[in-house]
Amino acid sequence: MRLFDTLSNEKVDFEPLGNEVKLYVCGVTPYSPSHVGHAMSYIYFDVLRRYLEFRGYKVRHIQNFTDIDDKIIGAALGSGLQPDEMAEGFIQEYLADMDDLNIKRADGYPRATQEIEYIIKMLQQLIDTGYAYSASGDVYFRVNSFRGYGKLGHRTLEGMMAGARVEVDESKEHPMDFALWKSAKPNEPFWESPWGPGRPGWHIECSAMSLRYLGENLDIHGGGQDLVFPHHENEIAQSEAYTGSSPFVRHWMHNGLLQLDDTKMSKSLGNLVTVRDALSRHEPDTLRLFFLSSHYHNPLTYSDENVLKQSRALQRLRSTFDATGDDNVSKIETIDIDEFQNRFIESMDDDLNTPRALAVIFDLAREINRSRREGRKAGNAQRLLSELTGVLGLSLESRLANPLEIDPFVELLLDVRDKLRQAKEFGLADTIRERLDSLGVSVEDSSQDTRWKYRAP
Repeated sequence: MRLFDTLSNEKVDFEPLGNEVKLYVCGVTPYSPSHVGHAMSYIYFDVLRRYLEFRGYKVRHIQNFTDIDDKIIGAALGSGLQPDEMAEGFIQEYLADMDDLNIKRADGYPRATQEIEYIIKMLQQLIDTGYAYSASGDVYFRVNSFRGYGKLGHRTLEGMMAGARVEVDESKEHPMDFALWKSAKPNEPFWESPWGPGRPGWHIECSAMSLRYLGENLDIHGGGQDLVFPHHENEIAQSEAYTGSSPFVRHWMHNGLLQLDDTKMSKSLGNLVTVRDALSRHEPDTLRLFFLSSHYHNPLTYSDENVLKQSRALQRLRSTFDATGDDNVSKIETIDIDEFQNRFIESMDDDLNTPRALAVIFDLAREINRSRREGRKAGNAQRLLSELTGVLGLSLESRLANPLEIDPFVELLLDVRDKLRQAKEFGLADTIRERLDSLGVSVEDSSQDTRWKYRAP
């Protein structure tokens, strides 16, 4: 298995340190609802974990919550809630969203506010060894003291200075020095420390949680490409300076960023689509299929239209999965399931190439359908189809509510669709049909009327 490593800037053989793969993925800062950019990233790393387990590895997966941050404090000020109350609410909402997306829960979700004692211990050692210094109640990391700072992003310190706008701060020894501890401001949460009341900086929080729960050396550290600098660059510096052990991480994996109409999706731009908004319009499997149809390393443009294109593909898989078994056929099975499994493994071993892996799955589905048409058994192939789609986190089960409860809504939508067709608004009419199809409702038009039915769940 080969994975693209950001540090070496090439695909490298995956060689875990021991029998248990240590996987750390940067979590969210819970100050607003989770969005589809989060969904994309965590689906990719969910598939990584599932595939490693499929290949026989035991995985210990840790994902943090940055539950104290400037953004949380700022959002809480206008909400009437305390920062910890706001963070807790969004943490629970995030976990529910990820459950709805069929993302396996991590083995642990440490929170920054629960690791203050360990963080203070780290900072004191960094100061004692000359990697950090205190100034007016703040603590900064001394970037000049760490040889190789900038290696993850393949930039020199001089190059970073030339390409960045750095605010002048007279308390810093060097403009690129970054905060490990921030002195308390009025009306903000704080903890007591040897340098006075304050709170930890963002970067040290992740180092503390990964080191405490996974140890000095990680097999895989993941996150979005926007975290390469400064966050992950700073994690390397402070972690290796603290432990004296290198490399801190053997494989750095970064997923591409999600865009809306070729513009990066971000909270600061105000162009977010929340997970709950997306799930109100699309099935979880449809969203997952949309993301996995693109390689994790590439940028991806999100739109309802692009997601809906995957609903038909999903239904093709479901129709194969739901097909009648082998009871009514007599000819022996001829599908070479080993060939399909080997092709799937070859695709996934090549830097988690999910588009190629999906192509193998659809080829297998076509072979199953062909065998059934020819009266041949396909039970083993169908079981393999279920196993391989499971590796990608696809359930292949339609998630309809109680049919009796939604029948009136289907009828209402079809009445609206009929009026749209009469008005020659065929694009909108097709959208209604496609969305019903993605929910497991088949619509059949004839010259006399329109009929609909549920597909087998």
